[in-house]
Amino acid sequence: MRETVLPVHGRDEMAMKLLFWELEQHLKSSSGASVVAIDNKIEQAMDLVKSHLMYAVREEVEVLKEQIKELIERNSQLEQENNLLKNLASPEQLAQFQAQVQTGSPPSSSSSSTQGAQQPPAPSAQLAAQNSGPSA
Repeated sequence: MRETVLPVHGRDEMAMKLLFWELEQHLKSSSGASVVAIDNKIEQAMDLVKSHLMYAVREEVEVLKEQIKELIERNSQLEQENNLLKNLASPEQLAQFQAQVQTGSPPSSSSSSTQGAQQPPAPSAQLAAQNSGPSA
């Protein structure tokens, strides 16, 4: 007889074992007069499997909901960082970035090495400069 392993635990595991043992004993001893009883046992086994599958699906949904929540939070953080970097970048840097995005080319190593010598002031100095300007 072929055995199928189902992920069941505790009380349900014992119920499944008992159910299949009874079904096996019944099939060995019956002559076909109790087809209805066999159908009932099969239905009970299918209901038990269904309940375990539903439980597993619910657990997976909860895990996925948590992952979605974390990804939304991470996305929000990255959007804030992106906005800050856009505000700190010079117009020339933004124009160069837009040109690279339009052509689909990554920044070249030669342009990044020449930019290294022409780096703008530290972000804190830029923030201070922006905050000290005229306010509306």
